[in-house]
Amino acid sequence: MSQTDPSNMSRRQQMVETYKLTKQSDPKIGLILAAVFVVVAAVAGAIFWLLPGEGVFSWIFTIVGALLAGLLAAMIVFSRRAQKVMYSRLEGQVGGGYAALTMLRRGWTVTQAVGVEPRSQTLVHRVVGPPGVVLVGEGNSPSKVRSLLASTKRTHARVLGEVPITTVVAGNGDDEVPLPQLTKHVTKLGRNVAGPEITDIINRLKAVDATRGTLPIPKGPVPTSMKGMRGNLRGR
Repeated sequence: MSQTDPSNMSRRQQMVETYKLTKQSDPKIGLILAAVFVVVAAVAGAIFWLLPGEGVFSWIFTIVGALLAGLLAAMIVFSRRAQKVMYSRLEGQVGGGYAALTMLRRGWTVTQAVGVEPRSQTLVHRVVGPPGVVLVGEGNSPSKVRSLLASTKRTHARVLGEVPITTVVAGNGDDEVPLPQLTKHVTKLGRNVAGPEITDIINRLKAVDATRGTLPIPKGPVPTSMKGMRGNLRGR
């Protein structure tokens, strides 16, 4: 397994790597975080100091509270700016949609490139979760993306029967979903299947995957999974 895959890193390594990547596109991130920390800590310290209490306990409570408030504010700002940078780096990259989908929480199963058209660098990824099956297409040619989505949907429908299958096109065009909004869009597709049904769907899809074999993913800078960094990007 690659040592550069975020999912193989420790939490500290993930934080450091996320900061380095963010700083490349946002050089002032360090100064911004320091300013946020100082301002919020100062305001929080003043508020805590005005609360009833005196003596050593009051001092400790004020200092600790101010530091925690400043740290929390800095982490929130860092999370938002890092997320913006990460998504901007994915724009236009082969497999950027898949990298974004790995940010989904537990309860979702994401499979990369269940449909591929190498010449046009068109990909279809599959998500299994509460909405049923969601096929997400991405590529440079909207018509080829929709064509590949349609054929991939037919292949899956033959195995899944009445299971709901939704198609989504990742992109910035009309009727497309931008990468920063992709996971939110998928999670808002509703709850059409329950937990045991999801397990059954995954098992039935193994037949589709077995007949598909290994598809040739288009050459290009395919992004690694963002799954290991998603806690950092959400400020946790």
